[in-house]
Parts: sequence; structure tokens; C-alpha cells
Amino acid sequence: MKGIKIRGIGRQVPNHIVTNDDMARIVDTNDEWITTRTGIRHRHHCTVENHTDLCVGAARAALERANVTPDQIGACIVATVTAENQVPSAACMLQRELELPEDIPCFDLNAACTGFLFALHTMECLLNASPRKYGLVIGADVLSRIINWSDRGTCILFGDGAGAAIVECREEWPSIGAVLGARGDDSILQVPGIGTPAEPVVRMEGTKVFKFAVETVPRCMDQVLARHGITPMEVDFFVFHQANTRIVDLIAKKYAIPQEKYYTNLDEYGNTSAASIPLVLSELEEQGKIGPGKRILTVGFGGGLTWGGALIQFA
Repeated sequence: MKGIKIRGIGRQVPNHIVTNDDMARIVDTNDEWITTRTGIRHRHHCTVENHTDLCVGAARAALERANVTPDQIGACIVATVTAENQVPSAACMLQRELELPEDIPCFDLNAACTGFLFALHTMECLLNASPRKYGLVIGADVLSRIINWSDRGTCILFGDGAGAAIVECREEWPSIGAVLGARGDDSILQVPGIGTPAEPVVRMEGTKVFKFAVETVPRCMDQVLARHGITPMEVDFFVFHQANTRIVDLIAKKYAIPQEKYYTNLDEYGNTSAASIPLVLSELEEQGKIGPGKRILTVGFGGGLTWGGALIQFA
């Protein structure tokens, strides 16, 4: 099997910034309460932008950094739970906006906050059967649309954004060796769908999600490391889904990961679901902290319940 590497990455977030003080005007909370429990200080919410705008902006930035043209793309996957429509998919709308080839698969993938990693693995499989060697993978969510503004435990958490990666597939490259999992559970994290009597807003039991994360992430990390036959010391950088800084810090402490080898941007973006991991990757690449030759272990977890990890590299 041929493997993939990231050739270029980009991001797009809305211009409108919502501070913790802004949230305090909506629900009974304050900046200190939010910051100490989550690490979040700001989040970006769409006002004039929509889901497609974010996807297009992130994709164009990634194409430019990769020096790849739309006609070279062999497949397009958008990981999301908040697309503009059920049909047409966000990926099909992106195909139109970017003028991607019409003879390629374009579809959405729903694995919540683990969506980008599910999409990377799926793209690796697709490109192994494609005559074109480049794929477009996007994680994008506009969670401000499905916030319950009366629930202070969840409304403070979520932001909007999109991150896009152009991946390249080559015979001589190793597989990302993704480890993915799912456990059906609609009790601790749920967004009701069309046709249900419940309002389509995020419903989450934060304490149970926290427990799920701190149990699942280490197990997933161990499986990725074992699959690649490496130790944590041989990983150059760790990228975790940005849900809560306490979760990230606990995992870092457990594996004795030094501060310079992991990164959080929760203070600026909050939890952006499927966009979370590619937003981090984009910032790190822009800052020169990751790049060709670096091994990056990524781990995500979220609704479904879902979880996943992979060892990725930049070309």
C-alpha cells in the first residue's frame, strides 16, 4: 500500500471574535471560570461567513502552499457535522467553487471531532486506487449554529473554523498507520438530527466526555506507536484534538511530553470539532515548528463516540 504525506495545509476562521466577557453577557459565567476549566479565552463565530466560505478559504490556502492546482485533485473529503445542507454535500459545493474535476469522489464524512483523522485514512485508501496522486482533506465545522445558548456548560466551548490539507500519495512513503475506533453512544454527546422532536443543538455531559477522553487517548496513542514500532521519544511533535487544556496537559504529563513538543490553541479558537487538528497543524507549520522530516502523532476523540490516531509527516 502506498502512503500519504501532507504537501500543503491552510486554515480559515471567521472574523468575528467572541470573548469570555461576551459569553458572560449571555449566561451566568465569567472569564476566570471559563479559562481555568477549559483554557478557552476566545472563539470565532460566523456572522457573515458560512460553512462553504470557510472550506473554500482553507482549501485555497492549502492548494497555494502545496503548489497544486485543482485539476490535480483525485478526491475531496470534508469532515463535518454542520454542513450547509444534507444534500448537496459540503464536498460537492467545494467541488463547484474550486472547479475540481468532475470524475472524482467528493463526499462528507461525519465522525465529529475525530473526523479529520477518519478522512485522512479514507483519503489514503482512495488515492491508492486513483490515477491522480493528490487529495483534498478538510475538517470544518460551524458549531455556533447548534449551540444551546442557555447551557453554560456547552455554549462557552465551541468555535467555528476550517482546516484543509493537500495530501500526496507515493509508493515509497509509509502509511500513516491510522488507528480508528467507534462505540455507539447517544447519551453523553449528541446533536439530534432531522425528523427528531428534539432541538438540533449540542447536548453533552462534560464530566463523562472528559473521562472518555483520558481513558481513550492513551490507549489510542499506544496502538499508533506500536503499529509504527516507535517510542514517544521518537515522535517529534504531538497534536491533540483541542477540547480542553486539562485533557491535553494530563496526557502530556502521563507520557512525559516536554512543553516544546505539543501545542494548544484553545485560548484563541475553542473547540472547533473536525477543524481542530488541521487548525493546529496549519499554525505549527506556519511557525516552522513542524515540516518535512518530522514525525507528528495526532490523536482525536469525539461524538459517536469516535477516536483515532495516526503518525503523519509533511512532504
